[in-house]
Amino acid sequence: MRGGARGGGGGSSRGGGSRRGGGGDATAAGRRRSTPLNAVSAEHSARISSGLGELDRALGGGLMPGSTVLVGGEPGIGKSTLMLQMAGGVRGSGVLYVSGEESAAQIRQRADRLGLTGDGHSEGGEGSGGRGRGDGLSLLCASDLEDILDELEVVAPRIVIVDSVQTMIAADAGSVPGTVNQIKYVTHELTEWARRTRACVLMVAHVTKEGQIAGPKVVEHMVDAVLLFEHSGSDLRFLRATKNRFGAIEEVGIFTMDHRGLIELSDPGRVFLGGERGVRPAGVVAAPCYEGSRVLVVEIQALTVPAKGSVSRSFSDRIDTRRVTRVAAVLEKHVGVRFSDQDIYVNVAGGMRIQDVAIDLPLALALYSARTGLGVPAGTLATGELSLAGEIRPISHRTQRERAAKEMGFTRIVGPDATPTGDTGSRGRATAAATDEGWHGVRSLPAAITAVFGERNRRPE
Repeated sequence: MRGGARGGGGGSSRGGGSRRGGGGDATAAGRRRSTPLNAVSAEHSARISSGLGELDRALGGGLMPGSTVLVGGEPGIGKSTLMLQMAGGVRGSGVLYVSGEESAAQIRQRADRLGLTGDGHSEGGEGSGGRGRGDGLSLLCASDLEDILDELEVVAPRIVIVDSVQTMIAADAGSVPGTVNQIKYVTHELTEWARRTRACVLMVAHVTKEGQIAGPKVVEHMVDAVLLFEHSGSDLRFLRATKNRFGAIEEVGIFTMDHRGLIELSDPGRVFLGGERGVRPAGVVAAPCYEGSRVLVVEIQALTVPAKGSVSRSFSDRIDTRRVTRVAAVLEKHVGVRFSDQDIYVNVAGGMRIQDVAIDLPLALALYSARTGLGVPAGTLATGELSLAGEIRPISHRTQRERAAKEMGFTRIVGPDATPTGDTGSRGRATAAATDEGWHGVRSLPAAITAVFGERNRRPE
């Protein structure tokens, strides 16, 4: 048995002495369990680079020593490929890949295909529980938590990858893997080990058909970071943090998938612009969206058709449907374009999910364009937050958005007016005024529509 003989009972503690009860032993012994905050040393541990810039971006700069990360995604999206590429790209040694789903031979074949193994051969693959060593990466094909913890004490790796947490089983939590108690118990034990040893643990997790990580929600509270791997229905893959105790959650890592594995897209460029075209068709508007620390120029596409039934519906899986409905209501109220008898379809070219509030104005212009049949002039894009009163509110990172738009060849940006608010006239129809070269400032939705489509804009019958 790996790691030596274990105690006879299941109640022995792996971390040391047993805990005291709620009595007065600690007080009688003069012990002090709490520590003054000022007496605690703040460790400034250097982050560990994963070897993948886009993964580091989603993590907020890299892996933090002692942290645990949950990585979720649909089956076949590339979670295991991402983890194996990361394991092969970490500088130095001390990476242990624990697999409860695949054999060592299957993992070796994938590593060969990804070009991670070179000309060497793993040693000790057979007769040692499926563990092989080579180039700083070790494999352990096991699902029993006791065996895994024993191996962790022997190998003492810097980084541990568990693929997947739903396949791990602990005797103390039952006999069936994947249950609520099993997932909670396994996650707790691995999290405690990571904190005690200052190692990094990444756990692959299955997701439900709704796209949420399978298992109890408490598991997401136990770990330090939660990453969701999404795809657009094409070769694009998006890695987004929904929780991160050591960084922001706005960052998005972007990859493409081909026969070589996952390829980083550190400079997405025109990936989200839907191809080259002179005049954009009706219902299509470009928008600079701020995602994390970079601006991506995306293409918003809208389509309106007469409702099939008595109630209109909105279909959008890349922009929140509630936002689409709200923007349509603002258009109907303040511009007079009716959507109550229309089915609305909204898409983002490239399949990226957009959360930036500055998407409101380009979404409104796309809906107006689709409803009226008027196309947006070439070289024009829009950005801005839209209030329920039809006002165009200020946005953050204006300079970065403007720079990204110019790099993509756009010469005119319609957005919020930076000048002091004055008299906006009846119904908030402020006169649009260019605040600087290329930036056309507006204060209301009607003014934005006039600035983009001119006085020729018309309303459908």
